[in-house]
Amino acid sequence: MTQTIKLDIMSDPICPWCYIGKAHLDRALESEPDHPFAIEWHPFQLNPDMPAEGMDRRAYLEGKFGGKEGAVRAYAPVVEHAEKAGLKINFEAMQRTPNTLNAHRLIHWAGIEGRQTAAVSALFKAYFVDARDIGDAEVLADIADGIEMDASVVTRLLATDEDMEDIRKRDAHSREMGINSAPTFIVGGRHAVPGAQPPELWKKVLAELRNEG
Repeated sequence: MTQTIKLDIMSDPICPWCYIGKAHLDRALESEPDHPFAIEWHPFQLNPDMPAEGMDRRAYLEGKFGGKEGAVRAYAPVVEHAEKAGLKINFEAMQRTPNTLNAHRLIHWAGIEGRQTAAVSALFKAYFVDARDIGDAEVLADIADGIEMDASVVTRLLATDEDMEDIRKRDAHSREMGINSAPTFIVGGRHAVPGAQPPELWKKVLAELRNEG
């Protein structure tokens, strides 16, 4: 496969299904090293109205799912699918649910430097494995440093409104297109693939693209 095909991914760094969906996609692409996808990550905030400082995770979950039992029920399939995908999610250690606007700004800046997928991977690990507050500017600067971006530049940018409006507009644009959940994968600007699809589905998509080519 030589012709490049755009794969746009609407995602949020605190979305467990996005984390699982990326792991499934990664597994499929590892077995297809000549895959044609040029991947771009796009902002889709699960909680666009989250206070800038984030909030206590337990309070957030119990408010969203109507109490502790509702939260446990809602997250049971997440735990099951994460384990099947070979992923660790350290729910017990998570203290806060952050506002992800700044994390999306970091992903955008990483994209300019060709490090976008590295930023997404690092944010998922920081949040789901290390239980770090990825709404915190110092944490984001440290993540940037870990993927060989200039942490001092990121710190300076985070202290401004740089690209904030752009992230909000891109998020709104996805919703206007009819996308209402994350992750959503758009193949070649035409076909929407919603949800954390298994590697087998991606292999099937790649086979179909090969046949088309």
